[in-house]
Order: sequence, then C-alpha cells, then structure tokens
Amino acid sequence: MDPTETFSLTFGDILRAAGLDPADVLAIRHAYRPDGIPSAAEANSAALLAYTREQTLAPGKIPSQPPPYWITFLPEARRRCRLVVVYENAGEVVGERTNVRRYFDLRPIPLFAPLEQRLVIRWSPDMINWAKSGLQAASFPVVEISDPHELPFPGYDRVLLSYAELQALITERVYSPWRVALESVQGIYLITDTQSGRHYVGKADGSERILGRWRTYAQDGHGGNLALRDLKDADLSRPEQYQFSLLRVFGPHVPQSEVDAAEAHFKAALRSATFGLNRN
Repeated sequence: MDPTETFSLTFGDILRAAGLDPADVLAIRHAYRPDGIPSAAEANSAALLAYTREQTLAPGKIPSQPPPYWITFLPEARRRCRLVVVYENAGEVVGERTNVRRYFDLRPIPLFAPLEQRLVIRWSPDMINWAKSGLQAASFPVVEISDPHELPFPGYDRVLLSYAELQALITERVYSPWRVALESVQGIYLITDTQSGRHYVGKADGSERILGRWRTYAQDGHGGNLALRDLKDADLSRPEQYQFSLLRVFGPHVPQSEVDAAEAHFKAALRSATFGLNRN
C-alpha cells in the first residue's frame, strides 16, 4: 500500500453494517487459473459456484468446519479485488466426497447485492493466501465502491491501449464488453514501444484469439517474444511504455493461412523486422 494513502472504511465496517460477525465469514480471493476460472470473461455464476464449492480434502486454507458465509472476490491489478457473490454455506455434501476432494452446499444469497461488482477491497500482500477468515480480512481497506457501469467497446479500428489499460482490460469488470469483443476474433495486432518508436507485429490465431494472446502480455510483459523479453530483462518497467492496437481482425473460422499472410504483409509494410522488434 502506498504509505501516503489513508482509508477510513474497512471490509469489517461493511460486514458489521450488514449485521455480520466477522467470525462467521470466510473471504475468498480467486485467482485466474486455466484449471479453474481462466478469466474474468468466463467467471459466470455457474463457473464460480462449481469452482468455489470444490475444495481439497487436505488441511489448507479452508478450515475443517468453514463458517456460514463465504464472500467471494475476483482479482484486479495491484492487490485490488472486486466482490462478485456471497454464498451461504449449508455444510459439506458428504456423499460427494472423494479421496482428495470435498464439496460444499453453497447457496448464493443477495446479502450484498447492491455492492456486487462495485465493492473493491485491497487484499493483503501475501496474495498466495487466497482465503482469509473474516477476522483477518476485517482490516482490509475498502478502496472503491464504483458506479455500476461498463465501458462500451469502441470498435476494433479504435482500440488503442497503454500497458496499464491492457492490464485493466484483462481483469476489471468495466471492460467486460471489450473482453467479449476481443475473445471472439483472430487478428493482427501492433505493439509500439513508445520509448523508442519501434514496432512489434504479432498475430493471434486459432482458439487463442486476441484476448487470449494479449492476456499473456498483461501477465509477463513480453508474451514470450524474444525482443520484448530482452527489453524487459534490461528494464523491468519497460512494458509500461508499450501501446497496443489492432491492425486487422478476422472471424473465428478464417483459415490460418489467411491470418499468416496478413501478418507477413504488415511486417513488410512496417519494416518491423528490419527496424522494429520482430526477429523474423
């Protein structure tokens, strides 16, 4: 947390205002995982319920006798996490237990319905600890109660994002219409290093789509590209200088050969292998 920031409202204040004892609460901050909730765009109510109710049998973050209210968040940038749903825990469904898993009878309740997708708290620095007792989470600061709106998608030919905006696009609710649009198309994209003016021309084809490809850049700052990786190795903050845009988009069933041809055309047109960041 920035030491200059001060917060007067905490998650505990929210709980007590709703008549909840923090001791009766489990706070859960899901991470995006390929074997769980891959992205915010795929975090629908059915997927969240299925993922949350399944827990390991081994001792871990969930106590053997979990509390009655599970308050669930999805991650955003810089330890921010947004409230998505509150479950009432009716106990373990013992008949579903396996040798390694146990399953709980979780029932969505409208306890915080006016705050769903609006309440943002700041998680503790140990983000690997994705489940906290209400007593632990009570001190977490409330950093935002946002207006319930979404940013409309401007059209593929008007996409122009800084790196910070790209990271927000991947995680934050207000960009939901953008994620829907970008996960439905293949395409050719442009990364501009605004510090040097050099370009990288890339493609997203097959099942990866634009959103999937850009997610890798948001996560590691280089997406596996050799030149971009070298830049980050030399300067960890270099990705903050990148700008992302689209050169051409294709429907999901366009053959890969057509996408490859478009990529080759833009590399030649922009001379990105000679003067830019493409290595071939």
